[in-house]
Amino acid sequence: MEALLVSAGVVALGEMGDKTQLLALLLAAKFKRPAPIILGILIATLANHALAGATGAWLAALAGPVVVRWVIGIAFIAMAAWVLVPDKADEGMAETRGHFGVFGTTVVAFFLAEMGDKTQIATVALAARFDALAAVVVGTTLGMMIANVPAVFLGDAVARRVPLRIVRAVAAAIFAALGILTLFNVGGVF
Repeated sequence: MEALLVSAGVVALGEMGDKTQLLALLLAAKFKRPAPIILGILIATLANHALAGATGAWLAALAGPVVVRWVIGIAFIAMAAWVLVPDKADEGMAETRGHFGVFGTTVVAFFLAEMGDKTQIATVALAARFDALAAVVVGTTLGMMIANVPAVFLGDAVARRVPLRIVRAVAAAIFAALGILTLFNVGGVF
């Protein structure tokens, strides 16, 4: 349960103001069809985070616990710094539906936008930290949905009302705390 809750919270906070949240706003404004956009976000996130989680679990099994603890601790601290940097939406992704329709466009755009993104890297790190791959993938996917579904429904109103500076600071503090706790082996995870 800890893996699920930590994963959901970290990703939900880390996703605020992220390029994929901005992409959700753009897709919602362009297509005005929330159901296929939300379903597309869910499918793309599950696929992307399942791959990222499997990579994290594989890395944890490959390296020894001490190496993994240091790599994950440093990765979380780096994520704390990274989350403070605002993302810009890649508007080119949402420009056209092409032959995929709203759902297909959303799946492809979100899957590609998540590649190398901080939430994907967080999923790798969380899967390596917790021995609960399914809980991490469900948690990180839940976190993405918590952050992106309101963006789909509320559009620009979300961007105007959420104090992103404060959300980024809280997310950075959580990533830093997870990094420090991991480095000092608090909780006996490693």
